[in-house]
Amino acid sequence: MQNQNSKLKGELKKQHTKDGLRVGRFFIAGIVYAGFAVCLYYPYFRGFGSLRLQDLFVVNACAGALGCFVLSRRWLGAFWASLIAGAIYGFGPFAFGLAKFHPSAGLLAASIPWLFCPAAFGPKGRWRWLTVPLCAVPFLAVVFFFEGSAKFRLFPVPIQLKFKPSDLASLLAPAVVAGRVETLVGFYHVPIAALIMGFSMLLAGRRLGVALIVVVGTILAFRGPVFAVSPIIWLAMPVLCCSVIIGAGMQALASAGSADRKWVLAAAAIMVALSVVTLLLATKYFQVFAGLGAKYARGLVDTAKMYILGAVAAGVIFFIARAGLRLVPLRWVILCSATAVDIFLGARALIGKVL
Repeated sequence: MQNQNSKLKGELKKQHTKDGLRVGRFFIAGIVYAGFAVCLYYPYFRGFGSLRLQDLFVVNACAGALGCFVLSRRWLGAFWASLIAGAIYGFGPFAFGLAKFHPSAGLLAASIPWLFCPAAFGPKGRWRWLTVPLCAVPFLAVVFFFEGSAKFRLFPVPIQLKFKPSDLASLLAPAVVAGRVETLVGFYHVPIAALIMGFSMLLAGRRLGVALIVVVGTILAFRGPVFAVSPIIWLAMPVLCCSVIIGAGMQALASAGSADRKWVLAAAAIMVALSVVTLLLATKYFQVFAGLGAKYARGLVDTAKMYILGAVAAGVIFFIARAGLRLVPLRWVILCSATAVDIFLGARALIGKVL
């Protein structure tokens, strides 16, 4: 009996320790996101002495990033992977693109990760079937939000505005085309390598539920208004899923073994190809053909540098895996450093074009 009591106390102590670590990581992530948001927005808002409507941009960025961080903990074990996933969603091109419209549009996008949390963490065992209706909650919330906004004559995003094929240019160089397209999609440059790894894992693991959310959100974004909802806002669903997939890809790169090196090499090769494409687009011939000025050429060259940075990071990890070495802390230093530089420079370039 005494042994059972001591065993129970030991399990409770371990559980308390785990809970404490979860809470600690949550607050650390919140502090990082808040500090980054203030650094980005402070020069444009001339301080935060009094509450104003534009301050919602800061709240939206932090809430969206923290929501994605919490949601990603359902699948990601590494703190750094979740931290990067949250930063990509809350401070990514799509989030900054919504800043062109009313701040309430960004608030809706920031709430979507939190609305997916009941489906991710709730039903288990025989109640697992409830995951399907719970996944529909964010979609219903978007519909109700736009219906309620219309009653108050508030239109956060133009209803007739939808995603166009020309907006795909922002997938390659979001900071360069931010002022030329109505909708920003895609991600930053270095995380593309992790996105490739993440999608390979998604297909191998047959995560059909996540893939279905990406497909449905993309289809709704390309269609006209459904239930009087702006098609643009539906992009939040696939962007959120891809942000978590990037976190999973980061985790895979950090732990890739010798058997996974072909995927790491493929990711590095794609990054090199993207850098070559952007450099070709920066040539004088393309500038004349597309009507771009010298500043766009400089932006494309900077974009190519970020792709090269991602290729170098993936290449180093490839040789580490090929040598049969783990060196997980070193891998995280490489991945986090390259991604942090990319996000910081990309976010600073984007915010200056959308505000």
